[in-house]
Amino acid sequence: MRILLIDDDERFCEMLAFSLRNEGFTVDMCHDGDDGLRWIRENVHDVILLDRMLPVMNGISILKTMRQEGYSQPVILLTALGEISDKVQGLNGGADDYIVKPFAFEELLARIYSISRRPRQWEAPKPLAFSDLSFSAGQNLLYCGAASCSLSPRESALMEAFLKNPNQVLPRSLLLSRVWGPDAPVEDGNLDNYIHFLRRRLKSVGSRAQLKTVRGIGYRLEG
Repeated sequence: MRILLIDDDERFCEMLAFSLRNEGFTVDMCHDGDDGLRWIRENVHDVILLDRMLPVMNGISILKTMRQEGYSQPVILLTALGEISDKVQGLNGGADDYIVKPFAFEELLARIYSISRRPRQWEAPKPLAFSDLSFSAGQNLLYCGAASCSLSPRESALMEAFLKNPNQVLPRSLLLSRVWGPDAPVEDGNLDNYIHFLRRRLKSVGSRAQLKTVRGIGYRLEG
Protein backbone atom coordinates (compact mmCIF):
# COMPACT_ATOMS: atom_id res chain seq x y z
CA MET A 1 0.00 0.00 0.00
CA ARG A 2 1.30 3.44 -0.96
CA ILE A 3 0.65 6.37 1.39
CA LEU A 4 1.08 10.10 0.83
CA LEU A 5 1.90 12.05 4.02
CA ILE A 6 1.36 15.83 3.81
CA ASP A 7 2.50 17.65 6.97
CA ASP A 8 4.73 20.66 7.55
CA ASP A 9 6.37 19.17 10.66
CA GLU A 10 9.33 17.44 9.02
CA ARG A 11 10.49 15.67 12.19
CA PHE A 12 6.98 14.31 12.78
CA CYS A 13 6.86 13.15 9.14
CA GLU A 14 10.18 11.33 9.39
CA MET A 15 9.15 9.53 12.57
CA LEU A 16 5.71 8.57 11.25
CA ALA A 17 7.09 7.50 7.87
CA PHE A 18 9.68 5.31 9.61
CA SER A 19 6.94 3.54 11.59
CA LEU A 20 4.73 3.10 8.54
CA ARG A 21 7.58 1.70 6.45
CA ASN A 22 8.30 -0.79 9.21
CA GLU A 23 4.73 -2.02 8.70
CA GLY A 24 5.43 -2.57 5.01
CA PHE A 25 3.93 0.62 3.54
CA THR A 26 5.52 2.75 0.83
CA VAL A 27 5.48 6.38 2.03
CA ASP A 28 5.90 9.63 0.09
CA MET A 29 6.18 12.93 1.97
CA CYS A 30 5.76 16.63 1.30
CA HIS A 31 5.50 19.63 3.58
CA ASP A 32 3.28 22.34 2.09
CA GLY A 33 -0.17 22.45 0.53
CA ASP A 34 0.85 23.42 -2.98
CA ASP A 35 3.36 20.58 -3.19
CA GLY A 36 0.81 18.21 -1.67
CA LEU A 37 -1.78 18.97 -4.34
CA ARG A 38 0.88 18.45 -7.03
CA TRP A 39 1.67 15.00 -5.58
CA ILE A 40 -2.04 14.12 -5.57
CA ARG A 41 -2.41 15.14 -9.21
CA GLU A 42 0.74 13.42 -10.46
CA ASN A 43 0.73 10.15 -8.50
CA VAL A 44 -1.52 7.36 -7.33
CA HIS A 45 -1.78 6.63 -3.59
CA ASP A 46 -4.00 4.24 -1.66
CA VAL A 47 -4.40 6.56 1.35
CA ILE A 48 -3.54 10.21 2.00
CA LEU A 49 -2.64 11.45 5.49
CA LEU A 50 -3.27 15.18 5.45
CA ASP A 51 -2.49 17.86 8.02
CA ARG A 52 -5.05 20.68 8.26
CA MET A 53 -2.64 23.52 9.03
CA LEU A 54 -0.21 23.79 6.10
CA PRO A 55 1.80 26.57 4.43
CA VAL A 56 0.62 27.94 1.06
CA MET A 57 -2.66 25.96 0.98
CA ASN A 58 -4.41 24.48 4.02
CA GLY A 59 -5.69 20.93 4.23
CA ILE A 60 -9.38 21.80 3.79
CA SER A 61 -8.60 23.71 0.59
CA ILE A 62 -6.61 20.72 -0.70
CA LEU A 63 -9.53 18.41 0.09
CA LYS A 64 -12.10 20.56 -1.67
CA THR A 65 -9.89 21.03 -4.71
CA MET A 66 -9.03 17.35 -5.13
CA ARG A 67 -12.66 16.26 -4.74
CA GLN A 68 -13.83 18.86 -7.25
CA GLU A 69 -11.21 17.57 -9.69
CA GLY A 70 -12.41 13.99 -9.23
CA TYR A 71 -9.58 12.52 -7.15
CA SER A 72 -11.09 9.81 -4.97
CA GLN A 73 -8.25 8.59 -2.76
CA PRO A 74 -9.28 8.07 0.89
CA VAL A 75 -8.06 10.93 3.11
CA ILE A 76 -7.42 10.87 6.85
CA LEU A 77 -7.01 14.33 8.36
CA LEU A 78 -4.26 14.58 10.99
CA THR A 79 -4.69 17.70 13.12
CA ALA A 80 -4.41 19.31 16.52
CA LEU A 81 -7.86 20.87 16.00
CA GLY A 82 -10.18 18.57 17.90
CA GLU A 83 -13.42 20.50 18.34
CA ILE A 84 -16.62 18.98 16.95
CA SER A 85 -16.96 21.92 14.54
CA ASP A 86 -13.43 21.23 13.23
CA LYS A 87 -14.25 17.57 12.63
CA VAL A 88 -17.53 18.42 10.90
CA GLN A 89 -15.78 20.92 8.64
CA GLY A 90 -13.13 18.37 7.71
CA LEU A 91 -15.56 15.56 7.00
CA ASN A 92 -17.90 17.84 5.05
CA GLY A 93 -14.90 19.07 3.09
CA GLY A 94 -14.23 15.59 1.74
CA ALA A 95 -12.22 13.72 4.38
CA ASP A 96 -12.98 10.06 5.02
CA ASP A 97 -11.67 10.05 8.60
CA TYR A 98 -10.24 12.44 11.18
CA ILE A 99 -7.68 11.80 13.92
CA VAL A 100 -6.53 14.35 16.51
CA LYS A 101 -2.86 14.83 17.41
CA PRO A 102 -1.25 13.47 19.46
CA PHE A 103 -2.45 9.97 18.64
CA ALA A 104 -1.24 6.42 19.21
CA PHE A 105 0.38 4.92 16.13
CA GLU A 106 -1.68 1.74 16.64
CA GLU A 107 -4.89 3.77 16.30
CA LEU A 108 -3.72 5.39 13.08
CA LEU A 109 -2.70 2.00 11.71
CA ALA A 110 -6.15 0.58 12.49
CA ARG A 111 -7.82 3.53 10.76
CA ILE A 112 -5.63 3.10 7.66
CA TYR A 113 -6.55 -0.58 7.40
CA SER A 114 -10.21 0.21 8.04
CA ILE A 115 -10.43 2.95 5.45
CA SER A 116 -8.65 0.85 2.82
CA ARG A 117 -11.37 -1.82 3.18
CA ARG A 118 -14.25 0.57 2.61
CA PRO A 119 -16.02 0.93 -0.72
CA ARG A 120 -14.88 4.12 -2.40
CA GLN A 121 -17.77 6.50 -1.87
CA TRP A 122 -16.11 9.15 -3.99
CA GLU A 123 -15.59 6.93 -6.98
CA ALA A 124 -18.19 7.71 -9.59
CA PRO A 125 -15.86 8.69 -12.41
CA LYS A 126 -17.40 10.30 -15.43
CA PRO A 127 -15.86 9.51 -18.82
CA LEU A 128 -13.24 12.06 -19.80
CA ALA A 129 -14.00 13.77 -23.08
CA PHE A 130 -12.19 16.04 -25.53
CA SER A 131 -12.70 16.73 -29.21
CA ASP A 132 -14.22 13.52 -30.62
CA LEU A 133 -12.73 11.34 -27.86
CA SER A 134 -14.23 9.79 -24.77
CA PHE A 135 -12.24 7.75 -22.28
CA SER A 136 -13.49 5.42 -19.54
CA ALA A 137 -10.69 5.31 -16.97
CA GLY A 138 -12.32 2.51 -14.99
CA GLN A 139 -12.39 0.22 -18.03
CA ASN A 140 -9.31 1.59 -19.85
CA LEU A 141 -11.40 2.05 -22.98
CA LEU A 142 -10.93 4.84 -25.53
CA TYR A 143 -13.90 5.77 -27.73
CA CYS A 144 -14.31 7.84 -30.88
CA GLY A 145 -17.87 7.65 -32.13
CA ALA A 146 -18.73 3.96 -32.59
CA ALA A 147 -15.07 2.91 -32.62
CA SER A 148 -13.20 1.91 -29.46
CA CYS A 149 -9.97 0.31 -28.31
CA SER A 150 -8.56 -0.85 -24.99
CA LEU A 151 -5.46 0.74 -23.48
CA SER A 152 -2.76 -0.71 -21.27
CA PRO A 153 -2.49 0.68 -17.70
CA ARG A 154 0.38 2.99 -18.67
CA GLU A 155 -1.31 4.10 -21.86
CA SER A 156 -4.41 4.82 -19.78
CA ALA A 157 -2.47 6.89 -17.25
CA LEU A 158 -0.96 8.95 -20.06
CA MET A 159 -4.27 9.42 -21.85
CA GLU A 160 -5.96 10.46 -18.63
CA ALA A 161 -3.28 13.10 -18.03
CA PHE A 162 -3.74 14.53 -21.53
CA LEU A 163 -7.55 14.49 -21.39
CA LYS A 164 -7.54 16.30 -18.06
CA ASN A 165 -5.25 18.96 -19.54
CA PRO A 166 -6.21 19.36 -23.22
CA ASN A 167 -4.40 21.97 -25.31
CA GLN A 168 -1.79 22.33 -22.57
CA VAL A 169 1.88 21.43 -22.87
CA LEU A 170 2.66 18.68 -20.37
CA PRO A 171 6.39 18.53 -19.54
CA ARG A 172 8.20 15.25 -19.97
CA SER A 173 9.17 15.24 -16.29
CA LEU A 174 5.53 15.52 -15.22
CA LEU A 175 4.42 12.69 -17.51
CA LEU A 176 7.23 10.40 -16.36
CA SER A 177 6.36 11.11 -12.70
CA ARG A 178 2.63 10.64 -13.31
CA VAL A 179 2.93 7.31 -15.10
CA TRP A 180 6.03 5.65 -13.66
CA GLY A 181 6.32 7.38 -10.26
CA PRO A 182 8.70 10.13 -9.12
CA ASP A 183 11.57 7.82 -8.18
CA ALA A 184 11.19 5.04 -10.75
CA PRO A 185 14.37 4.12 -12.65
CA VAL A 186 12.78 4.71 -16.05
CA GLU A 187 14.60 5.72 -19.21
CA ASP A 188 13.47 8.87 -21.00
CA GLY A 189 12.88 6.92 -24.21
CA ASN A 190 10.13 4.89 -22.55
CA LEU A 191 7.88 7.95 -22.62
CA ASP A 192 8.47 8.42 -26.36
CA ASN A 193 7.55 4.77 -26.95
CA TYR A 194 4.23 5.16 -25.11
CA ILE A 195 3.45 8.40 -26.94
CA HIS A 196 3.97 6.43 -30.16
CA PHE A 197 1.58 3.74 -28.87
CA LEU A 198 -1.07 6.36 -28.04
CA ARG A 199 -0.75 7.95 -31.47
CA ARG A 200 -1.44 4.55 -33.01
CA ARG A 201 -4.49 4.16 -30.75
CA LEU A 202 -5.85 7.54 -31.81
CA LYS A 203 -5.37 6.59 -35.45
CA SER A 204 -7.00 3.18 -34.95
CA VAL A 205 -10.26 4.75 -33.71
CA GLY A 206 -10.17 7.45 -36.39
CA SER A 207 -9.88 10.42 -34.06
CA ARG A 208 -8.96 13.88 -35.28
CA ALA A 209 -7.19 14.55 -31.96
CA GLN A 210 -3.40 14.57 -32.16
CA LEU A 211 -0.51 14.38 -29.71
CA LYS A 212 1.88 17.13 -30.73
CA THR A 213 5.55 17.17 -29.75
CA VAL A 214 6.73 20.44 -28.20
CA ARG A 215 10.45 20.16 -28.79
CA GLY A 216 12.58 20.27 -25.68
CA ILE A 217 9.55 20.46 -23.34
CA GLY A 218 6.96 17.73 -23.72
CA TYR A 219 3.67 16.95 -25.48
CA ARG A 220 0.25 18.53 -26.05
CA LEU A 221 -3.12 16.97 -26.96
CA GLU A 222 -4.85 19.01 -29.67
CA GLY A 223 -8.28 18.51 -31.16
